Amino acid sequence: MKSKVADLALASQGLPKVDWAEAHMPVLMTLRSKFAKEKPLAGARIAGCLHVTKETAVLVRTLRAAGAEVSWSGCNPLSTQDDIAATLAAEDVSIYAWRGLSVEEFYWCIERTLDFKPTLTLDDGADLIFTVHNKHPELAAGIRGGTEETTTGVHRLRAMGEAGKLLYPVMAVNDAETKWDFD
Repeated sequence: MKSKVADLALASQGLPKVDWAEAHMPVLMTLRSKFAKEKPLAGARIAGCLHVTKETAVLVRTLRAAGAEVSWSGCNPLSTQDDIAATLAAEDVSIYAWRGLSVEEFYWCIERTLDFKPTLTLDDGADLIFTVHNKHPELAAGIRGGTEETTTGVHRLRAMGEAGKLLYPVMAVNDAETKWDFD
């Protein structure tokens, strides 16, 4: 199974929202245009565990245009926009996300995202990174690095790093000055 979303028929409702977001994200669209030619992420396998929104869909499309393979899950059971998840699934993105999933389903989705053995991780809340460390440490050797977006996740990962238990480098996106400019 390459994807699991609430209802693939919702893709037609999500598509205009993603198109709208693209029209309002000029920096990412400029990068996509450049990277679509250069393919700097060719060979990268990126596992993402972020909010599934129209803005995230623009990021996913951009990563793919840059040459990456992606597999995605939602980082919050209540924030996934089902029409956006369906749009990505209809575009042949490996995505496991739907609104209102249970805790058990949430971690099932993360497990499916990790099935494709990522080389990079993008996380919001550190659930993906902690799943690698706690259930699949063998995957860490193939992961070149990752990002974490939240304050709580960054604190938890710093503690792991200080204890010598962080198995791959993770960038604290939360600490970037530009994050505060855009959030």
